[in-house]
Amino acid sequence: MKTIHQPSRSQGRSCFPWSASILLISTTLCLSCSSEPDPVAPAEKPQWQKHQIHSGFPTLTAIAGEFSGDSLPDVISNSDGKTRLFVAPDWKEIILDDNAERDCIHSEVMDVDDDGDLDWIGARYQPGLIFWLEQPTNPLSEPWTYHLVDDQVDGIHGLLTGDVDLDGKLDLLATSAQPKGPVADSLVWLRVPEDPRSAPHWDRHVFAAGDAPGLSHYLGFGDVNGDGRPDAASAAKGGPSDSTGLGNWFAWWEAPEDPTQPWTKHRLGGDEPGATNIHPADVNGDGKTDFIASRGHAKGVLWFEAPEWKMHDINPTIQEAHSLTVADLDADGDLDAATCAFGSKQVAWFENNGSGQFETHILDENQEAYDIRAVDLDADTDLDLLIAGRGSKNVVWYQNPLK
Repeated sequence: MKTIHQPSRSQGRSCFPWSASILLISTTLCLSCSSEPDPVAPAEKPQWQKHQIHSGFPTLTAIAGEFSGDSLPDVISNSDGKTRLFVAPDWKEIILDDNAERDCIHSEVMDVDDDGDLDWIGARYQPGLIFWLEQPTNPLSEPWTYHLVDDQVDGIHGLLTGDVDLDGKLDLLATSAQPKGPVADSLVWLRVPEDPRSAPHWDRHVFAAGDAPGLSHYLGFGDVNGDGRPDAASAAKGGPSDSTGLGNWFAWWEAPEDPTQPWTKHRLGGDEPGATNIHPADVNGDGKTDFIASRGHAKGVLWFEAPEWKMHDINPTIQEAHSLTVADLDADGDLDAATCAFGSKQVAWFENNGSGQFETHILDENQEAYDIRAVDLDADTDLDLLIAGRGSKNVVWYQNPLK
């Protein structure tokens, strides 16, 4: 592993070797110079240590949460038709669900049934399916019960939790990226029903009805325009598999006072081939909400500056940065970003100087990913990186050396 753009070590001493003539003329001066200590070479930044949780299968999604009752974050991933719980700190494997028809592309965690523990939510891309596994009283020994969330959205390539209707409870947002079915080319949010254990499905609200064509990817969530209501963002990759020819965009949707009504779409930038990820974030500390984004099916990580949405490159050459997370990774008070690019096969984080200028740090080579999360996995108060490796056939995490 290596970190780029590190200061080089100092070469040589503070005084050049003396010539005979200089020695005769300025012995006192040069002897004074020779007594000065060598300059201290800048210390290299500590490296992020890689840890393996699981290997053997292409893994599209992994998420952390406290499931075992010991206050240590555990990990749940889905691969090979199985949902697996890995219990920290030794990552003991427990199969929670063994059903090849429930092979997931995305996942989230939330306390669905309001019983004080975290449940797991999984999403299959096509045919579309969202379901949740209920955490039992004894999560390491008892079965986790399957419940349906929705089976009408299709092409789920983004799943995110957030309080959409501001009732103090988390809702679920999802993409319905396929140009067919009852909820084609749309974005939806789903409210947890009164009794989620017995309800046949969750309450679905389409906030971008046919307004997100071109194979939408991922979601962002936050108050963009400062009206106190959370808005949403998404992107569409376009490309040869886009039968509509309407992809290649980044956009955000402005929430109305009643979030069950259609939201207003605002497009960012121009033609953006391969657009996938977009997260609202105050990048330059001016109090306005900007966006950090990536072209996960093309090249580049970038940010859009509010209010005119001027585009700035963060790293224009990294290839297929399909995963993206935004967080304060160095605990300096501003927002950074991280990715594991499946084209470049690099794990990288992008250090923000607080003004929207970013330095790229490569943490690892030859690691591929579909999913990345910033989470404190070793309970030392700084944020580590959790990666689901599709091509690498693994689940790994990178330990932040900050603490």
